[in-house]
Amino acid sequence: MVATASTAPVPAMQGDEQSFFGHPKGLTYLAFTEAWERLSFYGMSSLLLLYIIQRLLTPEIAGSVLAFNSLRTGIETLTGPLSNQAFASQVFSLYSGLVYFTPVFGGMLADRLLGQRRTVVLGALLMVAGHVLMAFDASFLIALFLLILGTGCLKGNISAQVGQLYQPGDEGRRTRAFAIFYAAINTGALLGPLVCGVLAQIYGWHVGFGVAGALMVIALVIYGAGWKHLPPDRKRQSNAAASKALTGRDWRIIAALLFVGAIAILPCAAYFQEMNAGLLFIEASVDRGLFGWIIPAASFNALDGFFCIMAVPLLIALWQWQAKRGREPHDLSKITIGYLIIAAANLMMVVPAGRVDEGETVSALWPVALYALNALGFIFYWPTQLALYSRAAPAQVNSTMMGILFLSIFLANLLVGMLAGLWETLTHASFFALHAGLAFAAFLIMLLVMRPIGKLLAQP
Repeated sequence: MVATASTAPVPAMQGDEQSFFGHPKGLTYLAFTEAWERLSFYGMSSLLLLYIIQRLLTPEIAGSVLAFNSLRTGIETLTGPLSNQAFASQVFSLYSGLVYFTPVFGGMLADRLLGQRRTVVLGALLMVAGHVLMAFDASFLIALFLLILGTGCLKGNISAQVGQLYQPGDEGRRTRAFAIFYAAINTGALLGPLVCGVLAQIYGWHVGFGVAGALMVIALVIYGAGWKHLPPDRKRQSNAAASKALTGRDWRIIAALLFVGAIAILPCAAYFQEMNAGLLFIEASVDRGLFGWIIPAASFNALDGFFCIMAVPLLIALWQWQAKRGREPHDLSKITIGYLIIAAANLMMVVPAGRVDEGETVSALWPVALYALNALGFIFYWPTQLALYSRAAPAQVNSTMMGILFLSIFLANLLVGMLAGLWETLTHASFFALHAGLAFAAFLIMLLVMRPIGKLLAQP
């Protein structure tokens, strides 16, 4: 499962000074833009599920939310009658999924019309508008719609720009750049739930959402400040002569990347369930007392960002140590290892879940350990997968393919919502065992296909 990755020094994007841990300056601005954007996103998301259950679904509020009852009717037409918890989980999962579905269209918009930079700015503006509307109960669904569209324009295109900072063949450094990129992002994931969760608990839901909007404005300002250090836009020209046709090999590479992305749906669902049913587990069954203060359940989501940040320097040091000895795993091997770690994280939770099934309350150390292992598995596979797509996807459709990769997270979140409905019917131990099985199945599939896909995606 381990093969030597290329370690030959390859220059960064031409004309960009090396300044950020040996990486181009553009990485600094892209990473910090996403850090503030993720601070905003995770701060808002950490409140969303409990906000729906504890406020929007109360009898005095539900009728005032535009189209809310119609949405519930539509969902229950497909699923049958739902409890408030199950309906809230469905809404949360639809939102969490759709923000990873729209990057496909954001990538197409960038590749064909606007270019990556203008599309990112458009996305940031839409997200600011969405956060403003979250200050009002009535405009809740409109706000979610704008946030979904804005994230679609922003998410995949920033990731594509990170990959474009590096020349072809610079596989090892590109993968490490995406790990650094995600360390900055997870600084936002760490602080967002803490800041917005505490402010919402003290001052009310809408103050928490308002802070998320202000943070998004900061992200937009940082992106604009780094404009001259960003890679030039790559967009398909309208005339056929300027657009190179995809070859047969290009189409085989696209098919292989789509297959790798599809496999990722299973461990991705196991990972993201910690922010859905896992949050309900913490709220109802975990001792959250600390020095006489009850830690808000939403604030536990900050652990994901914390442990992702902690994992990055450890993994970069490990990979550099392996590279010096000619033993650094290739991208597909790193992805496969990540899936195994996520399977182990969920399998571990069978122990405390079994105790909860018997009526006990369990220590907060159990969800802390779950977040730690899940984060380690995520940093093994997700930045590596982004680097793989960025390197291997044909230039003509690079942003579109990056958007398609985020589609795996969309589908995973739909699966999370479906599986969260089993929280009230399965034992908690069986629930976590099911998710361990999903991630382990992906691990086994990757073992089977790693060699042929690895040969196809290798540098020509």
